[in-house]
Amino acid sequence: MLWIKTLHILCVMAWLAGVFYLPRIFVNFAEAKAAGEPVARLAGMGFRLFRFATILMAFAILFGSILWLGYGVSGRWLHWKLVFVLLLLVYHFVCGRMALRMRAGDLPGSPLFFRVFNEISVLIVFVILVFAVVKPV
Repeated sequence: MLWIKTLHILCVMAWLAGVFYLPRIFVNFAEAKAAGEPVARLAGMGFRLFRFATILMAFAILFGSILWLGYGVSGRWLHWKLVFVLLLLVYHFVCGRMALRMRAGDLPGSPLFFRVFNEISVLIVFVILVFAVVKPV
């Protein structure tokens, strides 16, 4: 099970790299578009990053599910952690929808909006880590 846990942590780390960086691409896209600069490369980068992060997300869920089956339900902390993991999944797919709109050249929102939007994932991940490490309930 330690190998599965290692793979789970690795995939989660790689997935989160995409989740944290994709909104930064949205910020750069919004700034470049407002300045009249070309944005096609950013749109392509964002879409490819979303696809790659989605693959890593799938592996993180797979390995996490194997861990869950192997260790069983070990407390309410796990239920709460999974609630916030679901929120992170929603955030991920909202980013995917934005990446598709960006690829089409139509991504509404200001750079400030996307900077604030970027911080939502950090807050969700912080709560997940508290439940996974501290296990407060």
